Amino acid sequence: MSWTIERHSLKELDLNNEESLFFLGNGYIGVRGNFEEAYGRAVPTVRGTYLNAFHDVIDIPYGEKLFAFPDTQQKMLNVIDSQTIHIYLGKEKEHFSIQEGEVLEYARKLHLDQGKTDRTITWKSPLGKEVEIHFERVVSFVHRELFLIQVTIIPMNFSDVITIVSTVDGEVENHVDPTDPRVGAGHAKLLHVQEADTFEGNTFLKSKTERSELEMACLSYHKGLDGKLVDIEKEADDQRLVYTYEAQADEGQSLAFSKWNIYVDDLRHNGDLRQKALRVKGQLDTMDADQLKEAQEKYLHQFWKHSDVEVQGDDALQEGIRFNLYHLLQSAGRDKFSNISAKGLSGEGYEGHYFWDTEIYMIPVFLMTAPELAKQLLIYRHSILDRARERAKEMGHEKGALFPWRTINGGECSSYFPAGTAQYHISADIAYSYIQYYHVTGDDDFLKDYGAEVLLETARLWTDMGHFRDDGSFAIDNVTGPDEYTCVVNNNYYTNAMAKYNLEWAYLIYEKMKDWKEDESDTIFARLDFQAGEAEHFKQAAEAMYLPYDDKLQINAQDDSFLNKAVWDFENTPKEYYPLLLNYHPLTLYRYQVCKQADTVLAHFLVEDYSDDDTIRQTYDYYEAITTHDSSLSSCVYSMMAAKLGNMEKAYHYFKETARLDLDNTHGNTKDGLHMANMGGTWMAIVFGFAGLRIKEDGLHLSPQLPEQWDSYAFHLHDHGSAIKVQVSREGVELEVVEGDGVELFVMEEKIEIVPGQTRKLEL
Repeated sequence: MSWTIERHSLKELDLNNEESLFFLGNGYIGVRGNFEEAYGRAVPTVRGTYLNAFHDVIDIPYGEKLFAFPDTQQKMLNVIDSQTIHIYLGKEKEHFSIQEGEVLEYARKLHLDQGKTDRTITWKSPLGKEVEIHFERVVSFVHRELFLIQVTIIPMNFSDVITIVSTVDGEVENHVDPTDPRVGAGHAKLLHVQEADTFEGNTFLKSKTERSELEMACLSYHKGLDGKLVDIEKEADDQRLVYTYEAQADEGQSLAFSKWNIYVDDLRHNGDLRQKALRVKGQLDTMDADQLKEAQEKYLHQFWKHSDVEVQGDDALQEGIRFNLYHLLQSAGRDKFSNISAKGLSGEGYEGHYFWDTEIYMIPVFLMTAPELAKQLLIYRHSILDRARERAKEMGHEKGALFPWRTINGGECSSYFPAGTAQYHISADIAYSYIQYYHVTGDDDFLKDYGAEVLLETARLWTDMGHFRDDGSFAIDNVTGPDEYTCVVNNNYYTNAMAKYNLEWAYLIYEKMKDWKEDESDTIFARLDFQAGEAEHFKQAAEAMYLPYDDKLQINAQDDSFLNKAVWDFENTPKEYYPLLLNYHPLTLYRYQVCKQADTVLAHFLVEDYSDDDTIRQTYDYYEAITTHDSSLSSCVYSMMAAKLGNMEKAYHYFKETARLDLDNTHGNTKDGLHMANMGGTWMAIVFGFAGLRIKEDGLHLSPQLPEQWDSYAFHLHDHGSAIKVQVSREGVELEVVEGDGVELFVMEEKIEIVPGQTRKLEL
C-alpha cells in the first residue's frame, strides 16, 4: 500500500490539491495532475505544464525604486497544454464529464514504484450509457522530452460510435493570486504561439516568450487509432490544434489508444525545434506504451534500491516518506540550466524560483542517495557564478560572489530586499553544500572544475562586507538570517557561523590547491586574480568571527538586537492570524521576538561544533518558545535538533509535522504546489535526526536512536562511491555495504569498518 497513493474524492478542494499531489515530472517536464477532460464549469483549476528553467522576464513595479533594486525578475511559464482529451458517446455525442451524468465508481492512483498515475472512472451518461474509462500517464525518466497519456475505453451496456477529440493548446496562461505573496501576481499571458502545423498525423506548436525570447515546442501524435482520423483542425486563431477521431466500440470490448507528447526548448535543444522533436520521435517510434512503462519501472527500481527509507510501525508515515522522496526525484534539474524550485515542477508558487532550499534541505537527500544528481544541482550554481559576481558588484562589493536570493537564470528576482537580497547567507549555504559534497565523494575533479572557484569567490564576499572591530572580532552588519520575521540586523548568528565555515574551508582548499599540478591551480588563480594574501585574510576572519552569545541566558543570541525586543504576545494572537506574514505588516513583526522558522537552531545543526551541548540545549529551548513554524522549512530542523538533544518525544512530534504536510494539506496551500524543502526535511529528520548522521572531514558519523512508535527503520547512504544500508531496530544497528568497496565510518563515536559481504551489528 505504501507504494501507491490512492484517492476517491471528487470534491472541489480535493481536486485542486490533487493537481499538485498527482503531478508527474522528470526534472525537465512537470505536468500537474489535471483531468484530461477538465472538471467542467465553475470549478477552479491550475492547469499546468512546465519546463524546468523555461521562463520569461517581467518588470518589477516599485513605488520608490532605489539603486541596485532589480529591475526585472524571471517567471516560470505555463507552456503548451497537451493534456486535453474529450470523449463523446454514441451518435448523440454525450460528453463524458464529472459535471454531467453520474459517476458510479472512481479512483486515481500514483504509483511510486512504477512512475505513473492512473485514473479509473465508471460513468453513466444522462441517456443511460455506461462506460469505464482508464487513463494512465507517464512523464519519462528515460526519455526526458516525453509525456505519455494512454486511454482505454470500455462500453459497459452499449455498442456505438465513440468520438475522441484530442487537443494541443497554445492559448495558455499562468495562474496568479494578488492576495498571496507566495503565489505570482500579474503577468499571466507571456507565451505566444509562433507556429502551428499539422503533418502526417502529427501536430506541432511552437511558442515564444515575450522578453526572454526563449522558444519551446510540442510535437504531439497518437498511436492505436490509425485509420479512424476524422479531422485535424486549427482553432482559436491558430493557437490550438484539435484531432477528432471516430471509432466503433462494441459492448464489453476495449478501445485503447495513446497520446505521445514531445517537449523541446532552445535552452537544451539547439537548432530547429521541429527537427529536434522529430529526432526524439524517431527514437520513440520503435517503442509502444508498455515498453515505455517497463523502462520507467526499471529506472525507479534503481532509484529506490539506493534511496528507499523503510519504516516498520507507522504505515501513514511510510507512505508520506516515499511520496516525498518520489516528488523530489521528479523535480530535480539534471542540467546546468535548472535546479529545484521551491514548488518543484508541481505548481507555480513562488513563480518557479530557486532558493537556498535546494542546498540546505534537498541536496543532502541526493548527496547521500544519488550523488550524481547532487552534482548536477551544484553545477547549476557554478553556471550562474558570473551573475553572482555581478550582483556582488551591484551591491557595492569589490570582490566576491553574492548569489541571488531567488532566481531562475542567475539574476536576482527578489523585489523586497529586507527578506530577499539581505539574506546574504545564501552564498555561504551554497559553499556549505560544495564542502559537504567533497567530504562525501572525495571528487577532486569536481573541486578543480567547479568547487574551488565557488569557495574562493564566496569567501571573498565575507571579507569584503565584514570588518574587524576594535576588540579584534570580525563582524557582519546589516543582513537577514533565515528568520524572515527579523530583518536587516547586525551579526545574525546563522549568517556569521555559516560565513565562518565558508572562510575556513576556502582557506583549507586554497592550501590543498598548492598540491595540485601547477597549471590547474594557476589557471584558477589567474582567472580570479586571486592573491595569496587573500587566503590568509580568510583564515584571520574565520578565527575572529563574532558569534553572538548572551551570558545571562547562556544562549547564542540570534543577532545583536534580538534579545532586547519584547516577546510577541502569542497568548492573545488568534489562531486564524497565522501565518503572521499574511496578517501583520513586516515592521510590526520586526519589532518583536518572534521567529518564522529555525534560525540559530538551524546553525546549531549545520555547524554544531561552534557551540557546546549546553549552549545548544538552552538555545533550542529558548527559541522553540517563540517560533511559529509559519515556514514549512522549520519543523524538520526542530525535529533533528530535539533528537540530538535526546528528546525523542519532541523529535517525533515535529517529524510528524513534516512527513505528510502536503498529503494532508496541513498548511492549506498544497494546490499552489508541493513544499519541496519540507520533503527533503522529512528525510533529513530521519537520517540526520533519528539516526544522527553528520558529514565531517574525517568521515560519516552516526548516532542512531529508535522512536518508540516504530519497530525499526532503514535507509541508505553513499560514501566515496559505496552504497551502505543502515537498519535500526530494538536489537541494535546493522550496517551493510550493498554496492562498492568497504567503508569506514563512526557509529556512536566508534570508528568501524564495513566489508562487502558482511553485516556489522552494533548495540544501540
